[in-house]
Amino acid sequence: MNKPPVTRQLPLEFDHDPASGRDDLIVSDRLSAAVAIVDRWPDWPSPVVVLAGPTGSGKSHLASIWANRVGATSVNIGRPDPMVLEIAAQGPVLIEDIDHTGFDETALFHLINAVREHGSAVLITSRLWPAAWHVTLPDLASRLKAATVVEIAEPDEELLAKVMVKLFSDRQVVVDDRIIAWLVARMERSLAAARHVVARLDQLALARGSKITRGLAAEVLAEMEAGGSDIELS
Repeated sequence: MNKPPVTRQLPLEFDHDPASGRDDLIVSDRLSAAVAIVDRWPDWPSPVVVLAGPTGSGKSHLASIWANRVGATSVNIGRPDPMVLEIAAQGPVLIEDIDHTGFDETALFHLINAVREHGSAVLITSRLWPAAWHVTLPDLASRLKAATVVEIAEPDEELLAKVMVKLFSDRQVVVDDRIIAWLVARMERSLAAARHVVARLDQLALARGSKITRGLAAEVLAEMEAGGSDIELS
């Protein structure tokens, strides 16, 4: 008699919202300048501040803290919009991932003029410095040269370990410190990679009904090095 095929049940994917308040921020040397500019509000050196750093570096976390604190409105400048200028005239504004989502140069120029005229401010997040945005409008280029740019660097091993502990904690998962140290010494040193590793380890451990072990960690790193994520869940 043939046995029915075994159905492998994969875990449901739930959203794991990271703790994103000011007290949840892990402050290190690489992040201290960015944290300082956010905490310094409204005593900013210029009305335009750009937080520049790689994907997953904490820009969005800091931008969210600032926006919630000052009541800033998130705006899109993909095209000229009089409503955006009205918003900028009434209070601080936030533009996230400007180099990723794209922007209209004229719209950004008028927005900066609006916040300068009304004594407000704009916080912009970007993976790149403004000099790499390929701006062709001379007046906008001049405005951006006067902006305050704060860079967020890649994390060192100590910070990356703390971040991974936090990411696992956000998922209500406790992992042996020795496994985290082993991972940090071998993985790409970026917060984006840390998020991927944590999510994948949690997924595989749930699917297999197992703890997160060094063997599982090695499997995930090998998977990442191979450039894939659809390894067999066995």
